[in-house]
Amino acid sequence: MTDRFRLTLAQLDPTVGAIDANAAAVRRAHAEARAAAADMVVFPEMFLTGYQPQDLVRRPAFLRAATAKMEELAALTAEGPAIGLGGPYASAEGLHNGYWILAGGRVKQVLRKHHLPNDTVFDERRVYSPGPLEGPYAIGPLRIGSPICEDAWSEDVAEAQVESGAEILVVPNGSPYHRGKFDIRLSHMVARVTENDVPLVYLNPHYSPSRLGGALEAG
Repeated sequence: MTDRFRLTLAQLDPTVGAIDANAAAVRRAHAEARAAAADMVVFPEMFLTGYQPQDLVRRPAFLRAATAKMEELAALTAEGPAIGLGGPYASAEGLHNGYWILAGGRVKQVLRKHHLPNDTVFDERRVYSPGPLEGPYAIGPLRIGSPICEDAWSEDVAEAQVESGAEILVVPNGSPYHRGKFDIRLSHMVARVTENDVPLVYLNPHYSPSRLGGALEAG
């Protein structure tokens, strides 16, 4: 692992459907991360559109607007820091719950959620197609894996990313408040760390004592 990697956690609450307002929050957080000399700033699951957008993402105009905004935000990263940002992604295999990696002024990679929850308040299987097991992405010298929310509750996604070279796991979530569930979430994340012997960062809009989280120094 690199001697130093500064990661800023933008644990902010997006508004469903408000692409422009959510993008403005991305710009503000990115500016703060740049001022803090961060290498990357990361946002929660589906932050650009808000979570859950439900059938909004199935409207072609809405999906085009979200995609265009992602490409616009990518330009912010030309001189750093990189951005990890949740949003819908359309591929040849279907519509996905995606995690967009923006770096070097372009869209570097889009990870696609593999395990789609389909209980209680979640009906992702109706809206999205599952993504494949994918490898990590590189930001500078560091290789990062990002199991998206439910993906971190199972062994396979994190394992595939670490076996492909991930040195740290950054887990973007959009989980709603659920009384008494913190310990369950924690036990799953501890399991992923124990199984893979890598550090893990858990990112969720509802569990930060401050709106913009402090930076992580990895060494």
